[in-house]
Amino acid sequence: MATVFGYFNYWVVVVLMMTGFYVVISANNLVKKLVGLNVFQTSVFILYISMGKIFGGTAPILVEQPVVYTNPIPHVLILTAIVVGIATTSLGLALVVRINEAYGTIEEDEIHSLSEEESL
Repeated sequence: MATVFGYFNYWVVVVLMMTGFYVVISANNLVKKLVGLNVFQTSVFILYISMGKIFGGTAPILVEQPVVYTNPIPHVLILTAIVVGIATTSLGLALVVRINEAYGTIEEDEIHSLSEEESL
């Protein structure tokens, strides 16, 4: 039983990842798809942070006695990924606003039917 709770972070990652993936493939609303992508992205952040942490590890600061260090690179990469994720989400929301102005809806099925009507 201790093994299952030892991997709690990874179970949370799997649940969030599958939830985000389900929302992306099942939702017709473009904003809901963006929310699903953000949930999926958050699960990847948690995965990398969980893998980068070493229990008993400290920050890599020079000390006189040998110590187990935690590598700060995954955490720094996740900070960069968060900034990129915010920029991507804002671009996606801007595109949704523009699509709403052009088609009058943000439902994917309605947009496809309207674009097929325009092409005829």
